[in-house]
This record gives sequence, structure tokens and C-alpha cells, in this order.
Amino acid sequence: MNEAARADSNDMHTTQHRLAYAIVLTLGLVWIYLSADKNAASLTGTTAAPQVGFLAPDFSLPTASGETIRLSDLRGKAVLVNLWATWCPPCRAEMPAIEKVYNEYKEEGLVVLAVNMTYQDTASAVMPFAQEHGLTFPILLDESAIVGRAYQLRSLPSSFFITREGIVNEVVIGGPMSEALLRTRVEEILK
Repeated sequence: MNEAARADSNDMHTTQHRLAYAIVLTLGLVWIYLSADKNAASLTGTTAAPQVGFLAPDFSLPTASGETIRLSDLRGKAVLVNLWATWCPPCRAEMPAIEKVYNEYKEEGLVVLAVNMTYQDTASAVMPFAQEHGLTFPILLDESAIVGRAYQLRSLPSSFFITREGIVNEVVIGGPMSEALLRTRVEEILK
């Protein structure tokens, strides 16, 4: 192959590479545009799962006493959302510590929402459990797995520490949480 043919071949390969890069870049930009959050769902609390640094997914559930509580109505308060069940040994073990920390910090703006995974539990066991342990924070009943799905429940207990602005600050999967861990996390979200 002579020099002119070799140069033409190199120019053709360079042109093909540039064309391939341009196509890949264009496809990438199209993908970014099509997958963009045009409704700002990640800022309104409708993200697929709660993530640290993002708004906690909103929910509204009845309490065991029949009152309805909506998470977004608690803005301005620090919130611990604890997903649990009466049959779960670590859930049972951490409840006294949650109650103690709640009583220490409720005057500073701490709210505990103990969301019973009622769809996996026995509804009739919830109130006797709460009375047995002297729980004074709201016990919410997730009978339809609304919160279980929104928070992508994988393990019980699961706890979500939410700032006064509604942002997830910490996620603790599994347990039982110690009183010291609870106190540290609660002090963070009360700031």
C-alpha cells in the first residue's frame, strides 16, 4: 500500500471514530434528557426509596387509636420512623430504648412514628404489645404495605432518621439499636 492510500485509510478510520463518538455522545445526551426528573419527584418526596440526603417519602396512616398521621405534616419536627412487627425479636428488644430516648427528646421536637407492618403482623397483637412496653409514641398501622413498599422494606426493624426539613439523615437496617446509637442519631436530626 502506498503512502497516499495509507493516509486515506487513516483519515477514514479517524472519521469513523469521530462519528462513533458523536453517536455515543448524542445517545447519552438523549438518555439523560429522557430519564430526567421533569416533575421534580426527587424533591417532593416521591423518590423510589428513601435515601440519605433526600426528602423522605410521604405517607399517611391510621394510628391504633384511629387518628390519621401524615409524615409531611410533621415538618419542623425531627422524626424517627421505625418499621417493626410484634413477632420480630430485635424490634421487641429496641422498643424500650426508643421509648426512653423519645421521652428524653420529645420536648425538643422529636416525634417517633412506630409503623407496625400490620400486613405481616397480627393487628390484635399491636396494642397489647404497646401497653406491655408502656409505649407513648404513635403506633401506626400499615395494613396495605403502603410504607413497606415506599420505604422498600427488606428487614425488620428498619429505622429512618428524618430532619426537621423532611430529609433522610440516617437509615439503620436491622437491630436492635442501642440507646447510645439512638441518642446520637436523634441529636443529629434535632440540630
